[in-house]
Amino acid sequence: MTDHPTQAERFSFDVNGYLVLEEFLAPGRVEALFAALERTIERRRSPGFRREHDPAFADRLDGPNARVMHLLDEDPQFLEMLDHGPMMSYVHGLFNERPHLHSTDAFCEVEPGEHHGRGWHIDGIQDGFRNLKPPIPLLQFKVGYYLSDMSAPDQGNLTVVPGSHKAMLEPEAEGAPPGAVQVCGGPGTAVLFHNALWHSAGPFTRPGGRRVMLYYGYEHPWMLACAEQWRYDREFLQGLSPAQRRFFHGFVFDPPEYRWG
Repeated sequence: MTDHPTQAERFSFDVNGYLVLEEFLAPGRVEALFAALERTIERRRSPGFRREHDPAFADRLDGPNARVMHLLDEDPQFLEMLDHGPMMSYVHGLFNERPHLHSTDAFCEVEPGEHHGRGWHIDGIQDGFRNLKPPIPLLQFKVGYYLSDMSAPDQGNLTVVPGSHKAMLEPEAEGAPPGAVQVCGGPGTAVLFHNALWHSAGPFTRPGGRRVMLYYGYEHPWMLACAEQWRYDREFLQGLSPAQRRFFHGFVFDPPEYRWG
C-alpha cells in the first residue's frame, strides 16, 4: 500500500485534469537525466547515427532547439524511469494497475522561437479520441518531468486549461483559451495529466529561459495506440527485466509471450 495518491490528489486530478508534484525527483536524478538527454541529442545529431527502426515520429534536431523520441534504449537512466516506483504509485492509483508504455520523448529548448511541438491540442489517435465523447475517457496518462528550472513563466512552460478534459465544446482556434495556466516548477517537478486536457507549450520570451522536459506516456494494457513498442530492436527488448517487460505487449518478444496486460 502507498500513501499516494492521496484523496486530495485524486480529487484534484479528477476536477482539474492534471496534478503538479513539486520536487518529485531528487536533484541527483534530475542531473543524471539531464546529462543523459544531452548525450542523446549529441549522438543523434552525429552524421553516422542510425537506428534499426525509425521512430513513429521523427526527431527534430534542426537548430539549437531539439525534440527526441523513443528514449528507453538510449540510456539506462531513461529505462529506469519507465517504472520509477514513486511515480508508479500515481500511475496505478489514478490510471491502471497494469499500464503499458505508450511513448517517450523529450524537449530541450534554449532559445526563443518556434516550439518543436504542437499548438493547443488534446492527445490521442483518431483526432484525440473525439469520437468517444462526451466526455473523452481517460485512455492515456501523460507524465512530464521538468529537468530545467521552470519556476518562472514564459520559457515554454507546459500550459493547461484546468477542467478542460470535461469540456463539451472546443476552444477557439486563435490565442490561449480562457483560464489557461502556465505550470511553473523547479527542476524535478512532475506534471501528470489526462489525454483530453487542452494543453500547449506556453510562450518563450524570457531571456535566458530554458525548457528541458522529459515525457512518459502510459496507456491501458488492452490498447495499442502508438508504434513505439515495436520500434526497439530485438536485443533491447529481450534484455528487459521481467518487471519492465510488463509494459510491453507480448508479441514484441521472441518468442512471443501469450498475455494481454
